[in-house]
Amino acid sequence: MMTKSILGAGALLLASLSQGALAGPTATFDYMEYSAIDEREAASPKMFRNPVIPGFHPDPSIVRVGDDFYAVTSTFSWFPGLPILHSTDLVNWRLIGNAIDRPGQVDFSGLGVNRGLFAPAITHHDGRFWIVNTCIECGDNFVITADDPAGPWSDPTWLNFGGIDPSLYFAEDGTAWITYNDAPPGEPRYEGHRAIWIQQFDMDSMQVMDERTLLVDGGVDPSTNPIWAEGPHIYRVDGWYYLLTAEGGTADQHSQTIYRSRELTGPYVPGPFNPILTQRDLPPDRPDRVEATGHADIVKLDDGSWWGVFLATRPFAGQSTLLGRETFLLPLEWREGWPRFLDTGEAVPMELARPDLPRGEGDEFTRWREDFREPLSGKWIGLRTPPMQQQVVVDTDGGALYLIPGSDAAGSRGKPAFTGRRLRHHSADIVTRVDFAPDRPGQFAGLLAFMDESHFLAFGKEQGRMVARLRTGPDQADSGEIVAQQALGNSGPVDIRIALRGGRATLAWRAAGESDWKPLAEPINVEPLASVHAGLFTGLVVGPYAYAPEG
Repeated sequence: MMTKSILGAGALLLASLSQGALAGPTATFDYMEYSAIDEREAASPKMFRNPVIPGFHPDPSIVRVGDDFYAVTSTFSWFPGLPILHSTDLVNWRLIGNAIDRPGQVDFSGLGVNRGLFAPAITHHDGRFWIVNTCIECGDNFVITADDPAGPWSDPTWLNFGGIDPSLYFAEDGTAWITYNDAPPGEPRYEGHRAIWIQQFDMDSMQVMDERTLLVDGGVDPSTNPIWAEGPHIYRVDGWYYLLTAEGGTADQHSQTIYRSRELTGPYVPGPFNPILTQRDLPPDRPDRVEATGHADIVKLDDGSWWGVFLATRPFAGQSTLLGRETFLLPLEWREGWPRFLDTGEAVPMELARPDLPRGEGDEFTRWREDFREPLSGKWIGLRTPPMQQQVVVDTDGGALYLIPGSDAAGSRGKPAFTGRRLRHHSADIVTRVDFAPDRPGQFAGLLAFMDESHFLAFGKEQGRMVARLRTGPDQADSGEIVAQQALGNSGPVDIRIALRGGRATLAWRAAGESDWKPLAEPINVEPLASVHAGLFTGLVVGPYAYAPEG
């Protein structure tokens, strides 16, 4: 018997498997390496560079508990989901767990990768952590709790109201309230016409009460037909209730807006300066261009300063990025009782002074190597809820990852044999070694760079050849269309490298033990994989993948 780890619950469940359980065209991966140029290194120890959480980490929500900060971001139908990140300085962040980390909590079966968990909001009250969230096409709104933010988190309690983007606020009088985005009263006047509502939440029954109150109809200026008022959060500051919301949709027109009221349930009045954060009116040729800023959450420090996290993108051209929406950090300035991130026409600074907090330690993003000597951490994610049968097996004794390929290709809505990690840099090299002996055409093992079911690049070994498959639309084959190939005389293990440079991917391979890389072909245009072409929500995830079609 051989003790192995099976990808299942964020930090992998243990099981004992016989060697015979790995029968069939099993793919064996010896290691995976990631190396990139550090785009976040600041010029001075007193400075930091944005984004503070690079790569696919959208819709950040943050809570302060004493000297600690905790953040959570959206993951859609990736599993494990809802990463919990910890920081002591707001700049350096470390993954400590995933709130959705076991199959029984939420079922993502059959969902597209742009469905699932949208816009979680985290808070803390009376020693307990709370997350409210929406699971699109998988149960709608729910609440989960934990005594320790690292987990375990409870199973979801499903809430009986519609809409999206719920956020929980605990009032001074002991009541609790949920604000959220839903349809406006009556018929929507135009596409994207939404409203912000508030509803009291009973902490004993874990349900909302029947009556709800309208806070915002449309947005800051209804005469302009504002779209997608969403992501609301409420804060109590100096006798005022402040309502922070996003507006404009999560692309280049995204923005952040502010309202306030003397009463929790309104009426709320928009601030004299809105939006308080946007990049939509800036010239496209500006240096270090940041786009799509919005969906913010804010915290106050002991020195009286306020800081906020928000999502934004760093396009390499136009609105195109493979990194998806990332988490940025900026201070807020208060003027005459109103907060703002940036003045009109002001660009998001990529480098600025650090918060006045002791420097913390964060995860290493720029260079790492996985030798599969330990169970995979929660940084490794897969598509949809894990199946009962094993697909991804880690042999911690032998230092190998086994993929047991099935008939679900990357372009399907099944459960492909795939596990990966988020791309964090525009320029990065990803290398692995795979040993795979396909016994019929179409069987594949190698690396998959995945944006969504219709947008991915797969590079690896098939029967008698090295092959690159690209999918850029739903009308193409689920396994992708062949864009480059080379005959393969060696039947043993091979090293595979994908070198990403913005919108170009250079693919190379070599027999294990050789020093010289063999280019597969000319660089491949992977700009069509950018999130702007793939629903906007996700970012590229890269890792080992195997596929064996039926027949």
